[in-house]
Amino acid sequence: MSRIGNAPIEVPAGVEFKVSDGNLITIKGPKGQLTQKVDPDITFELEDGQLIAKRPTEQKRHKAMHGLYRSLVANMVEGVTKGFVKELELVGVGYRASNSGQLLELSLGYSHPIMFYIPDEVKVEAKMEKGSNPSVRLESMDKQLIGQVAAKIRAFRKPEPYKGKGVRFKGEEIRRKAGKTA
Repeated sequence: MSRIGNAPIEVPAGVEFKVSDGNLITIKGPKGQLTQKVDPDITFELEDGQLIAKRPTEQKRHKAMHGLYRSLVANMVEGVTKGFVKELELVGVGYRASNSGQLLELSLGYSHPIMFYIPDEVKVEAKMEKGSNPSVRLESMDKQLIGQVAAKIRAFRKPEPYKGKGVRFKGEEIRRKAGKTA
């Protein structure tokens, strides 16, 4: 039994839900519109303000798809109403971040700065305040896209285990190792 797949999705007021061509789901809300292609076997029904995902059989494949697509649609509903935010901080001497529009410029200890173009669906804001590490704030309604962009930025300089320098998510715990002993 898929516990996640059986959980209903609360659809707030002002959010429109539409299924077209049998397997293309479109959700419109105050922050925008998202679409997702869904397996044709999984069906969604709107019953008194709740979306319910249904599967045809108890096959292992159908159970897996049931939970997957229910989660994807739930993330879409949350994205068009509240949106998602990811914050990254740059820990290290001389590490800097700045943005001009959608172009993010990172100085991470390499010989040249890294210029990274952020997709238009993601809003980016780089902050450099005295006394704290530089940070990059990403905001979007698409959870998959914002996660992918944040992972790509983090991959430019992953946190290392000895000094903890690198790009990390805000609040991320880095497992530290002891250095050499004399």
